[in-house]
Amino acid sequence: MSSVVYAMHRAAEPDDAGEQTQPGRPSKRDVLFVFIGLMVTMLMSSLSQTVLSTAMPTIVGDLGGVDRMTWVITGYGLALTVMMPVYGRISDLFGRKPLLLIAIALFMCGSAVGGLAGSMNLLVTARVIQGLGGGGLMILSQSAIADVVPARERGKYMGVMGAVFAVSSVAGPLIGGWLTSGPGWRWAFWLNLPLGVLALAAVSVFLHLPKPSRENRSHIDYFGMALIAAITVIVVLVCTNASKPHTWNWAEVVVALAVLIAAFIAVELKVKEPVMPMNLFRNSNFDVATLGALLIGVAMFGVLSYLPTYIQMTTGVTATQAGLLMSPMMASVLVTSIASGALVSKTGKYKIFPIVGTAVMAVGLVLLSTLKADSPVWLLCVYTVVFGLGLGLGQQILMLIVQDAFPASIVGTATASFNYFKQVGATIGTAIVGGIFTSRLTGFVHDNLAGVMSHMAAAGAGSVKGMAAMKGAAANLSASNLTPSGVNALPDMLRIPIVDAYNSALLPIFLWMVPFMIAAVLVFFFVRQKELSTAIER
Repeated sequence: MSSVVYAMHRAAEPDDAGEQTQPGRPSKRDVLFVFIGLMVTMLMSSLSQTVLSTAMPTIVGDLGGVDRMTWVITGYGLALTVMMPVYGRISDLFGRKPLLLIAIALFMCGSAVGGLAGSMNLLVTARVIQGLGGGGLMILSQSAIADVVPARERGKYMGVMGAVFAVSSVAGPLIGGWLTSGPGWRWAFWLNLPLGVLALAAVSVFLHLPKPSRENRSHIDYFGMALIAAITVIVVLVCTNASKPHTWNWAEVVVALAVLIAAFIAVELKVKEPVMPMNLFRNSNFDVATLGALLIGVAMFGVLSYLPTYIQMTTGVTATQAGLLMSPMMASVLVTSIASGALVSKTGKYKIFPIVGTAVMAVGLVLLSTLKADSPVWLLCVYTVVFGLGLGLGQQILMLIVQDAFPASIVGTATASFNYFKQVGATIGTAIVGGIFTSRLTGFVHDNLAGVMSHMAAAGAGSVKGMAAMKGAAANLSASNLTPSGVNALPDMLRIPIVDAYNSALLPIFLWMVPFMIAAVLVFFFVRQKELSTAIER
């Protein structure tokens, strides 16, 4: 990886002899090593969102506590989302480096607790601790690049960051499956420790930044942080349990959110150093990029959350093999992410990439919605490649647009706010798709099985005992117990109707996500193209 980054770095910058170095700016060698360290931190955080997905059945078998299984994933995501704006603002006040070291240390502590966990409760605690650090790994890595690399040169680095996320989304389930069947699932935690040591060393030795002013350090917005944490907890928990509407009194939830949001805005307008300054929203490029990313997040994560399971269900492959079938899509993300970032650094033009990328993603969603349960695997891979091409074109460019809109003194806050809304969009999207899909799936399964039984009865096929067995099986089936392995173990007379039902319940929802993409394309037309800065504004 270092050789690739170094080659890109040398190609995009002038020779040392003719280079005019900005005062206080790190050398190219230091930037290279800092970048490698930051990539390691981002890889740890992004892998941790997916690495346990294939290991969960084994973990539950070892530790018990199946009722707390979802909290292993939700706990990490909730802590990560809550901490994003906190890390962004505090790092602008106290400096990126000390906060990044703290975030890495927290993540390593959570990993150590997870590796030693003897119960599900302790494992959930470990995941929350990991999330408290993971939010900083994501935000501070992206912000630190803005501290050492001018916007005009930053595109290629953002492209590689996008590639890291693409690789980790496929590598996570694959690594988790391999570790579970090999040395054991606990190694998904232990492996973070040497990676964390590497990241700590790179940041400690090579990341040298000017220290922020001390005058505003006493004005930390504790009340604002508490309010945004409360808002985030409610949104995430409601979205996570959206398929259980009886869990919530929706009128009370809406009222509580409205009151908390109003209080948060009032506090942010009044305090001296708000955790999410309202003047961020006075910048049109920030508004456009954030709104577009939120819309894309709703559609993108809603689709990506269910596509691997769909592949397992319709093709009969294992979770690890399903991850391999996702590899062509992630390869297309990697290629277009790096290529678009390099082009932005070379030309200084960025507006076209989010527009074209989102439009291509919309085309990919339309194509995916046309698949049938018996469609060939190669066609599925081609359609996911189209989706991946669009995904890689514009996502990290949006971050560049946001960062270039603000000086370095507030770039951490802007980066965190942008990622916060994107993460909220992802949570909402996953909940929307999951809720609609679950309600549709149960109905389609029962209808398909009833149709099969009616056909068998009309044709006089099957014994009374066999018909009774089918009716009993149909009555016991629901969306919650339709696992790929369980379905693929059923006889064809049950499996085929269920797979058809899965296809009919899920893929039309992909088409319903297209309006979100079209709306994002229209929003991106309002991005104001301006000349990217060639120096870092302190």
